[in-house]
Amino acid sequence: MKIIGLDIGTKRIGVAKADSSTRIAVPVGFLLADGSEWQEIAKIASLSNTNLFVLGLPRSNEGNETQQTLYARQFAKKLREKIPEAKIRFQDESLTSVEAENRLKTRKKRYEKGEIDAEAASIILQDFLENFKKNDIEIEKKVEKNDNFLKNNVESIKTAVEKESDKVKMTAKKTKHKMKKWPFVTLISIALLAAGVGGGVWLIQREQARREYEEYVKWVESQTAEVFNFTIRPGETIFDIKKALIEKGYPASEVEEAFNADYDFDFLKKRPAGASLEGYLYGETYDFYETATVKDILTKFLTGMGKVISENNLEARYAKQGLSLFDGITLASIVQKESPAGEQATVAQVFLTRLKYGWRLGSDVTVSYALDVVDPERNIYKDNQAALQVDSCYNTRIYAGLPCGPIANPNLAALLAVAEPSDTEYLYFLTGDDGLMYYSYTEAEHNQNAYLHCRTLCNISL
Repeated sequence: MKIIGLDIGTKRIGVAKADSSTRIAVPVGFLLADGSEWQEIAKIASLSNTNLFVLGLPRSNEGNETQQTLYARQFAKKLREKIPEAKIRFQDESLTSVEAENRLKTRKKRYEKGEIDAEAASIILQDFLENFKKNDIEIEKKVEKNDNFLKNNVESIKTAVEKESDKVKMTAKKTKHKMKKWPFVTLISIALLAAGVGGGVWLIQREQARREYEEYVKWVESQTAEVFNFTIRPGETIFDIKKALIEKGYPASEVEEAFNADYDFDFLKKRPAGASLEGYLYGETYDFYETATVKDILTKFLTGMGKVISENNLEARYAKQGLSLFDGITLASIVQKESPAGEQATVAQVFLTRLKYGWRLGSDVTVSYALDVVDPERNIYKDNQAALQVDSCYNTRIYAGLPCGPIANPNLAALLAVAEPSDTEYLYFLTGDDGLMYYSYTEAEHNQNAYLHCRTLCNISL
């Protein structure tokens, strides 16, 4: 059974999901509190095949209710109006957003406010799940205790039952018409009494403690098979995505047709004629019905990209760097493939400076992509020396400027790195065998870094 967690705010609503079988809450994203959230929440619930929601209920440090608490309760009331079948549970929370932000900071990557809300929602949902887990443990202890009591006292219970049975037989001679009822009732009464009413109390306590949890655990996901999720990871190419869709069971012909179809998004209309969807399928995981077509799937990921572009004002920010939206996404895709987390802004600075000077970018990852286009099995270009000379508009080793399009699907950090590069002035970089980045101002320094730090990685086949 799926459960949806919500962190309620006046501007944004963090969303998280969990499965009752795994009990692990994961952040999904956030919604804007602009009136459209009800429809989006209903859509998420429908795709997840659930109507169970866990809402964070803010409290003060002293545990008292606040204005935010009242807002959350009013939100819950309206949610029930919008989704009448919704089952809502509250989870007390305090300073959850602070904890969420601290978690994101420790991951040493850029994040936006919406990611804090999503992380907060996952914390709220995880706390809810953990509370039920603790209840289960306590229940099992009670069960074991009562089972052991009954087991250890079975002889005394049996003796008591036998004694009472003898009394019943004597009474039965005088009240034959009650003979059918008395033995059954009396035996049960004795058993409960001998066990300190243990069995009856245990059943009642067990039911009370489990009632809320079992409400959704016992629901069998009868239609779960009708829903599946599909993931596009940052850095994946359309070649990777096509392969994954075919492995999912979609015909290759349908996959190709969907990738060549027209999609009604303004940001796609700003691409050069003939450009593919490379770079525009924003990395994310979405749920789909089994009836979804490949075009439905791609539309969902394109919608996600459109949201990222608009919410981060990427077109205007790229313009300040002298780039069109298409050029910015193209450069971000190279940054995605060239740099680890935390280094994107500096790597973007190197490439932007090289573009400014009219230099070749000299990026090996663009050469790899060129090979994926013209020689995916590497039957023609069998060594790096030949590969570096592949005649392709993607090969920034031999052609100046940006390649003719994106080479992968960039994540938010890479997209923002191009919009806001670091204020450094490096002209060269490389990733060492130790995984660290080494920057330099001159070619001589760069060659020295390669000699000292990149004996293996710099010679990997493209």
